[in-house]
Amino acid sequence: MKKVILPFALIVAVQAFVVAASLAPSPTVLVNTFLASFEWVATTYDFGTIKKDVPVEHEFEFTNKGSEPLLISSVKASCGCTVTAYTTEQIPAGGKGFVKATYNAANVGVFTKSVTVTANTESGAVQLFIKGEVVD
Repeated sequence: MKKVILPFALIVAVQAFVVAASLAPSPTVLVNTFLASFEWVATTYDFGTIKKDVPVEHEFEFTNKGSEPLLISSVKASCGCTVTAYTTEQIPAGGKGFVKATYNAANVGVFTKSVTVTANTESGAVQLFIKGEVVD
């Protein structure tokens, strides 16, 4: 008799656990809608034709469209031929900021370089691009 009751009790216990688990509320995924948010005027700039060894620069402008202050934590160029500068203070909601890229070409030819901007936004990072053609 014990051999029949023990497996039956085990089946009932497992079934009760499965039913209880299915009735439990599922976890809620919270989305942070209070983050800062970039809205760029443009994320690519074409210098056109430029001279070798003559630095050129472009300032990328953005607005913080989020509800929290935006803070850029880093700006990194894809090569040593590009130097960056950017707004270092917090940009309030609705405020404007910039990332400047200065490119000094050492080689003749077509180029495309990127600048990665990391900030406290939902995406975390965005890439900006400069391009053009270098001539002697």
